[in-house]
Amino acid sequence: MLTKKPQAVAGVSATYENVIEELYPSITSTWLGQLLNSLYESLPGYGQVRLSYLLFIPFTWPLALVGYFAMKVFGSKYVVTNRAVKRYPVMGVQLLEEAPLAKIDRVTVDPDSRLYFFRTGDVRLSSADGSTLMLIRGVPYPERFCQVILETRDARKEVEASLNTIRSRK
Repeated sequence: MLTKKPQAVAGVSATYENVIEELYPSITSTWLGQLLNSLYESLPGYGQVRLSYLLFIPFTWPLALVGYFAMKVFGSKYVVTNRAVKRYPVMGVQLLEEAPLAKIDRVTVDPDSRLYFFRTGDVRLSSADGSTLMLIRGVPYPERFCQVILETRDARKEVEASLNTIRSRK
């Protein structure tokens, strides 16, 4: 026999904050990643293979690997919950930055931030007045992450509207 009412969506509650997705930024969020991208994109090629890939990647991959591991120790991660988008250090629990879903009006990919070799971009969370709530740098496949944030925000608004309707009935 059940002692607790089942949830409509497993693991999600209107009263508790739940993690939807965690994002670890690419090395392109650092100056090293941007430098490597500009080096890799510097020479033309044929099709999707550039001459610079063949010339520079074999010699620079150890540097990229060191940058990657440094990000895993000293970098930060972004967490999308059912209430906010938050930034935490990778090795810690102290909240560094937060943008509540209720305040997010637009989620866009900065067009000048695209780095094609690494397939990354910067995601900007903006409020209704146009001010930037949070800038998330070095996001792999940024359009997908924008969609996650938008769908989470819209779901949160619908849940709040439903809860307000239920509360008004009492």
